[in-house]
Amino acid sequence: MLLPQAFWVKKTAIRLPDAAAPWRGSCSPAGCSSSSSYAALRLLVIGESTVAGVGVDTQQQALCGQLAEQLAATWSRPVSWQACGRNGATAADCCQELVPTLEDQCWDVVVIVLGVNDTTHLTPRWRWRRALRQLIDYFVGKAGQVLLTAVPPLGQFRALPQPLRGWFGLRAGLLDRDLQRCCARRGALHVPMALTFEAHYLARDGYHPSAAGYQLWAAGILACLIQSGWSALDEASSCSST
Repeated sequence: MLLPQAFWVKKTAIRLPDAAAPWRGSCSPAGCSSSSSYAALRLLVIGESTVAGVGVDTQQQALCGQLAEQLAATWSRPVSWQACGRNGATAADCCQELVPTLEDQCWDVVVIVLGVNDTTHLTPRWRWRRALRQLIDYFVGKAGQVLLTAVPPLGQFRALPQPLRGWFGLRAGLLDRDLQRCCARRGALHVPMALTFEAHYLARDGYHPSAAGYQLWAAGILACLIQSGWSALDEASSCSST
């Protein structure tokens, strides 16, 4: 029963485009002067379709843009942001295809968003863990703080029929357990999923977040940063670019 359902979902699902370019930019808090004593906070968000902004029109409405605005407002500091995502990307794809496109630089905050495609593509857990380790090890040396968002709970995705939804939900939970362990062992932060799956927070495909959903998700990431004790005003939080 699961296999026919998976083919049916693939055939009938609404296909939404990525958010429009540009996928990088900058934002400043209200009232912030150009002569601020703080350099722009450098934010990178990398991963799958939600990083590509599927479900909204622009990157400013998507996860990266929303998080940049909230960081700027919270710490009264300008933020330079970049989204690096691909619809359908797995963790291995992220290592092999997305990371090589990045310029050799440092960031203050790196957010890694993965798990849906590794769940639905049935990626072996050992391969999932290996790719996570590679990503974390790469970015820990280049960022002040690395965060990995929880694997989305596919068991709550109403666009998926039962029993496929329940089975994917169980598998997503296993991958998220692996993700938590990788974070704990390698000095990264695991961010619990703050997004709720009510209609208001979902795009019309019932699968990706709406602008309100991305805003709520970004707020959860920001709350995790604050609870960790990290501060954008602490010079030690920034990775040296020299």
